[in-house]
Amino acid sequence: MSMKKIIHKYNECLGCGNCVAVCPAFWEFDNAGKVKPKKGVKNAENGNYEFEISEEEISCNKEAASICPVQAIEIV
Repeated sequence: MSMKKIIHKYNECLGCGNCVAVCPAFWEFDNAGKVKPKKGVKNAENGNYEFEISEEEISCNKEAASICPVQAIEIV
């Protein structure tokens, strides 16, 4: 099974919630009013979250990445 890495550039996030609307299984609002992934680890150096998902889980995350107005979600 092929895995994909999701990188969320938290500091660039506007908190618009588009990703939460299209992919609520993976994205949620935090206490600061920004969005963060429900799973993943926050990199202390750059503030980005990173997590891996399977090909079966990629669909709504692709939509979340494409709908983000500042391209804060990257799929590698």
